[in-house]
Parts: sequence; C-alpha cells; structure tokens
Amino acid sequence: MDCHIYGVAFLVLLSMATALPENPLPRTTLSSSTTGTSSSIGTGINSNSVLVALLDSHYTELAELVEKALLLQTLEDAVGRQNITILAPRNEAIDRLVDPAFKRFLLEPRNLPSLQALLLYHIIPSRLHSRTLSVPTSHLTLTGEQLQLPAGSISDPNVILRPDGVIHGIDRLLIPRSVQQDFNRRRSLADISAVLPTGAPEVDPRTHRLKKPAAPVPLGSPPVLPIYEAMAPGPNLAPAPAPGPGSGKHHFDGHSQVKDFIQTLVLYGGYNELADILVNLTSLATEMGRLLSEGYVLTVLAPNDEAMAKLTTDQLSEPGAPEQIMYYHMIPEYQTEESMYNAVRRFGKIKYDTLRLPHKVVAREADGSVKFGSGEGSAYLFDPDIYTDGRISVQGIDAVLLPPVENVPASEVTPVTDKKPAAVTGQTKLRRGKLLETACKLLGAFGHTRFVSCQ
Repeated sequence: MDCHIYGVAFLVLLSMATALPENPLPRTTLSSSTTGTSSSIGTGINSNSVLVALLDSHYTELAELVEKALLLQTLEDAVGRQNITILAPRNEAIDRLVDPAFKRFLLEPRNLPSLQALLLYHIIPSRLHSRTLSVPTSHLTLTGEQLQLPAGSISDPNVILRPDGVIHGIDRLLIPRSVQQDFNRRRSLADISAVLPTGAPEVDPRTHRLKKPAAPVPLGSPPVLPIYEAMAPGPNLAPAPAPGPGSGKHHFDGHSQVKDFIQTLVLYGGYNELADILVNLTSLATEMGRLLSEGYVLTVLAPNDEAMAKLTTDQLSEPGAPEQIMYYHMIPEYQTEESMYNAVRRFGKIKYDTLRLPHKVVAREADGSVKFGSGEGSAYLFDPDIYTDGRISVQGIDAVLLPPVENVPASEVTPVTDKKPAAVTGQTKLRRGKLLETACKLLGAFGHTRFVSCQ
C-alpha cells in the first residue's frame, strides 16, 4: 500500500517538473526593497550602488533633474567602469537660489544637451574625499571640462559612502561655462527679436527711398553707415518711433548701458534735470540705447542742474526744442577728458561734430581745462569722466551750449525805404554826353545853334 502511495506522489512531482518553463526568469541584482526612482535603474546596478543611494536620498531636486535629463543609462555605464564622486547641491540651491529664467531654460526640451552638461559637470570620474576637494586644484568632470570647486562650498562632506562612489553635499549649483554661454545666447535679443525677411525692402524715413543693403561686416565691428543715417527722424520730420524689435543685428546691450549711465547721473548728484529730460520729457534715452546697440559710440556733454535752470520757457516751448538742445550736446565719438584736453593742447582749437547737423561744437584750452563754445555761451568741463564704459562717455559742463546764430552779411540785406518809385512818363528824355554838351556850348558862343543835336 505504501509503495503505491509513494509511486503516485513521484508521478505528481515528475509532472510538475515537466510543466515548468525551460528558461527561468533572470535574477536581478537590484533589491526588491528599493522603491520610487531606484526601480527604474537597469539590472546591472547593485542595490548598494552610489547611484541608487542618490536616487533614494534627500537630494530630490537633483534626482528629478537626472531623470528628466535621461542620464540614468549614462551614469550606469560610468559607475560600471570606475568609482565616481557626486557633488549634490541642496534642494534649496536648485529650487530657490537659481534664477527662474535659467531654470526654465534648462527644462525646455530643446535645451536637453545643456541640462545634461550641467548635471554631468557635478560628477567626477574618480573617488575623491572632501579633503582632496578642499585643495584648490582642478578636477576633470564627465563633461570633459575642468572643475575647481570654490572654497567652503562643501556643506555636507562624505554624506553618502558606497563601494563604487561617494556623495558630497554642496550649497550651490555649479554652472559650466558652456551652459552659461548657451543661456546668454538664447536670452540675447539678437536671437529672439523679430527680423525682416531676407530681401524685404526698407524705406529711409528721411528721403522716402529704398535703403541700399549694407555690406556684411564681422561680428562686433563698427557700423558701416554714419550715425546720422541710423538716427530716428526728429519731430520736424516725423514722430519718434516707439520702442520695438530692432534689426536683429544688435551686438551690444545699449539699453542697459544707457540705463546705467542715467542711474550714475542721478547717484552722482547735480544732474537730475538732464536725466529727467532724457527719460521723461523726450525719448532720447531709448534712441541712445538703440544707437549704442547698433555699435555706435557717444560722448555726452552734460550740463548740471544750475545750468539747466537758466533755460527760459521760450527756449523749451517750441516743438522739438529739448531734443535739438540735447543733440547739440552729443558727440558721435568716444572722448574722455584726457583725450579732449590733449587734443586742444596740441591743436589749439578743435571742432567736434554733433548729432545736430550741421552744427559743430568748438573746444579750446582755457585755464587748464577744456572750454566749449565762445563768448557768453561758453561752458567749462569741470566734472570729468562721470561715466565711461568704452561705448558712452559723460563729461559734466557748467553751462548749456547753444549753437551760434548765423549772422547775414549787411551787403546782402536790402534796406527798406518809404520812398515811392518815380512815375514813369510816356517820353523819356535821353541824357546827352559830356562831349556833345561842350561842343554845343562852343557853337552857341559863335552863334551856330541850328544843329538838331544841340536843340
């Protein structure tokens, strides 16, 4: 009886063994206790790996960026080859301390290479302890760039230690130079501004004729056209244009430079009236920013508040009068106090072009300084180099310069008289010559007066 029972049990076990599949399920080295993000790692990483520890750590912002950058496979390959050192920024350093515009830039799908380069810049393909990183030396990162960690940036040294790597907590996000350049290039107005289609005609607002396209110039070189052709038409021609997209060829941030120079005037003191005219009374600040963005340079002769207070209402009431006065104080050159003084000392008198054509401002040396203008309308340069940045120069003067009045020569002026013109008679008596009169007198003395010419 027992033999039959054992025989039946043996047949049941044999049938169960034949029902199993030939290829058993592959064994995974990743522990089943790992949850969340660590379950997405491939089967070649041990559960005790530094990569698994990173994804399960409190550095959630960094772990989220690693997943969004699709770098899991790349990091698996790096860990499989050698030990690594991960510099993990705190969550606050990524969430609150990073510029929101820069964070939006990293999360855009088209900027995935920049996000990957940023994250790989935090990984060094060797095992380095905090003492080694504190030494001011450069270390090669997974991006191929050299990294020199700023002093005192390691907040949590050796926070995670694993057989294949180490994690150090840092208090800031490390940004490589290549990513910063990509962000600046994408943020630049030259890349996002609206440009005219190729071949679209442009009309000159001054002549109402088609503009001839300028020859291509290298990046950052001075403009080909003179500054007068780049200026907006004045009030006597057309209203000043509203700020809008430029030509798409801006290589300089002129609007920021003008903003800095106006803030410098206000903080310097004594030039508030000029700053108010440039910003509020006129649109010259916008016009100057556009000219500087196109590559032009300017030197501004800035009258102080005492000089601006002497302007009368009649001088400012005419349409376009403030703009014309300010244009006469702008020289389309980059001059400093030293360069202008050396010029007047060498040549005696210099005539500088201004934005108010065709007037020029005359400079000469006087009392160890530079004197502009002549007579009662002259001004001295007494606040040198208020603002100089290589593109715009501001020199303080103690009077408002006005272009000289052109005097008409007296010979060209026709005097006005109240005399009425003489009436024209129907028969005009011809005036005889002196010789004929003398001959008639002689003939009359001898009694011969019968000649018709003598009557």
